[in-house]
Amino acid sequence: MKPNQLEQYKRILRIIAALLVIASVSLAFFFIWTRYYNLRIVFPFYYKGHWVVMAIYVILLFVFFYIYGGLKFGYLKSSSVILSQIIAVVCANVLMYLQISLLSAELEAVVPFLYLTCADFLIIVFWTLIINKVFARLFPPRKLLILYDEYEPQAMLKKMKVRNDRYEIGEVRKVWTLSQEKFEYLAKKYDAVLIYDLHSELRNKILKYCYSESIRVYSTSKISDILVKGAENIHLFDTPILLFRNYGLTFEQKLVKRIMDIVMSSIILVITSPIMLIVAAAIKLYDGGPVMFRQERCTINGKVFRIHKFRSMIVDAEKEGKSIPATDNDPRITPVGRFIRKTRLDELPQMIDILNGNMSMVGPRPERVEHVKKYTEEIAEFDYRLKVKGGLTGYAQIYGKYNTTPYDKLKLDLMYIQNYSVLMDLRLILMTVKIMFMKESTEGFEEKEGQKAQEKEEK
Repeated sequence: MKPNQLEQYKRILRIIAALLVIASVSLAFFFIWTRYYNLRIVFPFYYKGHWVVMAIYVILLFVFFYIYGGLKFGYLKSSSVILSQIIAVVCANVLMYLQISLLSAELEAVVPFLYLTCADFLIIVFWTLIINKVFARLFPPRKLLILYDEYEPQAMLKKMKVRNDRYEIGEVRKVWTLSQEKFEYLAKKYDAVLIYDLHSELRNKILKYCYSESIRVYSTSKISDILVKGAENIHLFDTPILLFRNYGLTFEQKLVKRIMDIVMSSIILVITSPIMLIVAAAIKLYDGGPVMFRQERCTINGKVFRIHKFRSMIVDAEKEGKSIPATDNDPRITPVGRFIRKTRLDELPQMIDILNGNMSMVGPRPERVEHVKKYTEEIAEFDYRLKVKGGLTGYAQIYGKYNTTPYDKLKLDLMYIQNYSVLMDLRLILMTVKIMFMKESTEGFEEKEGQKAQEKEEK
């Protein structure tokens, strides 16, 4: 059977693979539950009671696997799937330990759960490596025909080469150089077509042809695509109507979001206060400079506030107020600063900004005032992202990188605003835990890119 014919079974294969991993992890939990913890609770469970406990554990595993992307076999890299599943298992084990302690009316011994978690790690690594190898064999990389028009797709090609396990670049062609016959021949020759930033009229023509011929198509998104996707369907007539709003969040959404911000920032400030004291002391002892770094940033409706962060660079890292983007191995970053950047500890003081109401836990990253002015001149739609309060974490922070282009960040932020929900906020907050362990998310500009960015700032 050819890979294209197998595609229809990909989802069911993922489900089977996920059930296999969850079942293996659950059996390990069942062993320590029946052999140790069940014997120590006030009223030990029998028969049906065991099934209830197991059902709760399986549900927790499934929920956390879904949130962190642990079910995406053959989609994410093996390392990312393993990290997702490990975080999911740790979350499920912690919650089950707390529930068992409640049943025992005292804090139970944690050592069996530590053994369980270690066993889970081995199970996850074993199954994930095997399953992803099977998926790689069943679903080899797709050979792509890439079509572009005015803008060279070099940046996109560079990104796609990172995932050579999923995509293989076959041909890159400027669309206007192809006749209709030549395009149809090439589209059928390759496994899929990637449309890179074509004008809507031509893109629609290619999309309709490929759809009629059952040819897989990928397309980079435009601002209008994101607005359409987030529009509301109106079914008052037999003609479908799309409703577009640009009011930001509703009153109810703002109220719930603000309550969440106050509760979460207060809890985090209390829990992390010892860590913040240690970081502050380390910064002060290293060079005697100020502990905090304050900078004017833009938030909802263009309001300007001073953001707080732990200082990670040398004093006067940006002389004369000029913005100099951080690069990989930037000499301005202190040893303490390098550590707190990698672990995201430099962001902790922003809990004060959230508690004060200047920021939210989730939202578009607040940009520097001069950057907002500059980007709005280059991208007229850039101020769309100012319809909601700036956030510590968010869609662009999770799915983008430090060096993601302003236009791509704008698209990610608009995806968040247009599809906002409280559940999305909760999911992004939980996803932030995973991002803290991923080096790619803190990736700075390469040295040449940093120099180009600085030259643009000076212009």
